[in-house]
Amino acid sequence: MSLPVPPSPSAPASAPLDTLERYYDAAPRSSARAEDFGALTLFVREGAGWPFYARPTLGHPGPVAAADVDAVRARQRALGAPEAFEWVAEVNPGLRAAVEESGLTVHEHPLMVLDPEAPTPEPHPLVRVLGAADPLLHAALVVPHLAFAAPGTGVGPAGPAELTAAIAARAGDGRAAQVGERIRAGRTAVAAAFEDGLPFCSGMHNPVGPVTEIVAVGTLPAARRRGLGRAVTASLIADARDAGVATVFLSAGDADVARMYARLGFRPVGTALIAELAAP
Repeated sequence: MSLPVPPSPSAPASAPLDTLERYYDAAPRSSARAEDFGALTLFVREGAGWPFYARPTLGHPGPVAAADVDAVRARQRALGAPEAFEWVAEVNPGLRAAVEESGLTVHEHPLMVLDPEAPTPEPHPLVRVLGAADPLLHAALVVPHLAFAAPGTGVGPAGPAELTAAIAARAGDGRAAQVGERIRAGRTAVAAAFEDGLPFCSGMHNPVGPVTEIVAVGTLPAARRRGLGRAVTASLIADARDAGVATVFLSAGDADVARMYARLGFRPVGTALIAELAAP
């Protein structure tokens, strides 16, 4: 069933889906190797961080069959990578049937682009953009792991104690060093909301030329319903615009989250689809 976020007739014409498709193909290549499977491309992460996925090969003229999906899934299993695929429904409408025939579950997410005329939000006193050597960068990168383990917008039990434990448990994962290098190279910016020395919400954007995607915005479950996700997103918007980015986009978790982003000036332009193994 489609999420109840209707397409907007006022969606910005400066950010057509083909612009986003070029970004989707280019963005992973700075930290992943691309393996060619004809109609599909598998991105395999090099180093620490969130694992990548497979997606339709940019410019490939033919349809994708379930056998193509099966071949990529076999390679993902051999690599120990998640069996995951991402694409835009309106660009590759036939892929959903192929991945479902292969046995994967598909999730829908509103794909939204920031209206270029939307005002840049005012800064929030708890939020700042982190430098590559910031001692709290590692802690900020841990927050989304707790946030996405308890999806949704409702307040949850995980709070400062759980965050402190997770920060210690992930101390040697190398993620901060990898993201720090990307910050130095201008390929990533990280923003976080801090209170009592702990990051309660964080997120990032990853520019490629004039386009950037805001990703991994997550709030510690116990700190939800305080506007911190909106504040971090606003800071990322401001940072992207200061860097000269023309197109800012994101995929909302669900329709409720999409309404929050709409208040910042994001407008729906399509549907991002993610296919993965069903939860056991």
